[in-house]
Amino acid sequence: MLPAGHRLRTSSEFSAALRGPRGARAGSTLIVVHAGQTDARAGQPPRVGFVVSKAVGGAVVRNRTKRRLRALMAARLSDVPAGTDLVVRANPAAAQANSAQLGAELDRVLPKVLARVGSGRR
Repeated sequence: MLPAGHRLRTSSEFSAALRGPRGARAGSTLIVVHAGQTDARAGQPPRVGFVVSKAVGGAVVRNRTKRRLRALMAARLSDVPAGTDLVVRANPAAAQANSAQLGAELDRVLPKVLARVGSGRR
């Protein structure tokens, strides 16, 4: 589980991460990762939020997908620079993926989006 200080909670926090001045995104068929940085968050711990819509499946499937993604991101928090907000959006194919597949996709997509947000590229 992610520590409380590493979670995005409010819709304004999600909006800032998705549409911030220094934002980027990278994705695959399973997940899309949006990243944002602001000077106001410099030096603060990275935060992560998850979006799993009804297109992924019913409540049980959505919650299982969120739990898997949350655990996988908790293990990768040390790779995320301070002051970065991430939103991990699950695509419908994520419902059929196992944890190893989701982890491999995160390992592939996360460095791309972090490089883009660091350079100011979208």
